[in-house]
Amino acid sequence: MQVRQGQVCMAKKKIETVCGYSCSDCDHHGRECKGCKETQGIPFWTAFIGIDRCAIYDCCNNERKFPHCGKCPEMLCSRFDRIRDTPGITEAEANAALAAMENELRSRK
Repeated sequence: MQVRQGQVCMAKKKIETVCGYSCSDCDHHGRECKGCKETQGIPFWTAFIGIDRCAIYDCCNNERKFPHCGKCPEMLCSRFDRIRDTPGITEAEANAALAAMENELRSRK
C-alpha cells in the first residue's frame, strides 16, 4: 500500500511473466489481453505479428519446463530479439526494456 498526500493508494499487484515483463504494467492488460499465463502464451499481440504463440513462452513453459527464463542458462537468447522489432520503439528504449527484463529475471529465485 502506498500513501500520497493524505491519500491511500493501493499498489497494483505485479503480474509476473516468463520473460520478465510485467503484464500489470501493460496498457492492454485486462482489456484486450489477460496476460501470457492466462492465455498460455497467446497474448493479444500475437495476432498482430502473425504468430501462433509467443516463442519465449513456448520455449520456457512448453519445451524447457522452467517457471521463468531466469532459470535458463541461455537467458536473453535470440527469442528476446523481437523486443527490438516493436513498432515505435527506439534502440535505446529496446535496450532499456531488455535490461529491465533481465534484471527482473535475475532477481527471481
